Amino acid sequence: MKMQQILIIEDDISLNKGLCQALSSEDRQIFSCTNLQAARQQLACFKASLILLDITLPDGSGVLPEFMNGAAKTEVKTNFPDIPVILLTANDTDFDIVSGLELGADDYITKPFSLAVLRARVNTQLRKHPICNSQTANFIITIDNFSFDFVHLTFLVLGKPVELSKTEQKLLSLLVENRGNIMTRDVLTDRIWTDGSEYVDNNALSVVVKRLRDKLNASDYIHTVYGIGYKWDKK
Repeated sequence: MKMQQILIIEDDISLNKGLCQALSSEDRQIFSCTNLQAARQQLACFKASLILLDITLPDGSGVLPEFMNGAAKTEVKTNFPDIPVILLTANDTDFDIVSGLELGADDYITKPFSLAVLRARVNTQLRKHPICNSQTANFIITIDNFSFDFVHLTFLVLGKPVELSKTEQKLLSLLVENRGNIMTRDVLTDRIWTDGSEYVDNNALSVVVKRLRDKLNASDYIHTVYGIGYKWDKK
């Protein structure tokens, strides 16, 4: 089963969490942020299957040409024209809607909206834009004795398969896609437990890290940065 990765860009914290929970499923990873700057950083780390984009954000408009179709490598429609974008807007004015669609958005939803309608529209766009073979290659990461296929969910160590839980898969994906960089405990917790990170025990992340490190025999790769978080980096 192919893992879908949905990026939600919405500055309303309550709505953001609600969207994460509504769209969560076994075959999806949900990533979220609240502004354009964070969205650019997220898109530099992974290729989303779909983006939910609020039009009005603290640091600019989601339909600004610089974001929707800019020259920078992380901009959506320039480098990833096949990623569907659904606009979230509190205004149903023709100008906002037309501007977004002309800049490459694939659909729009006017607030307030039904979660059932949201799920239906998201599923429709995902069916229209299946993960292609060229994208699949980006999800197979080979590092020394490790081979991680995040599409077919096969994880090899010295050529032998290792069974990982969904939580361990999410943690591994975050670490290797950001290898060399420190991932803070807060960021990891928020991204792994997207539908209720505030209720996760403080020790839960440490337990998952230890299990993943032991299963992969990766003590030389998964490092604890005391008081901050973790990173994947060879000693």
